[in-house]
Amino acid sequence: MLKKICITELIIGNYHITKCDDKWNLTKECNDRASQTADIKKEIIQKTREYMENKNGSVKIHNENGGFQEERTYHRKDDPRKSKG
Repeated sequence: MLKKICITELIIGNYHITKCDDKWNLTKECNDRASQTADIKKEIIQKTREYMENKNGSVKIHNENGGFQEERTYHRKDDPRKSKG
């Protein structure tokens, strides 16, 4: 079975926070399963911060109706811009 690959998946992880039924989900683009789930939006945002701690990626946060609310960008801990010198 072949896996569906998005070109953006090779460069940077693009994720979306959306509400589905009674849960909030963090889902990577081109994936069907959620990477993280939570009961409330505040909780999924906190889980997203922790999940993205060692990843590069863009997270698009949607409101309950599915409309775009905001975008956040995450970097790895060892980002060279944080190094001394």
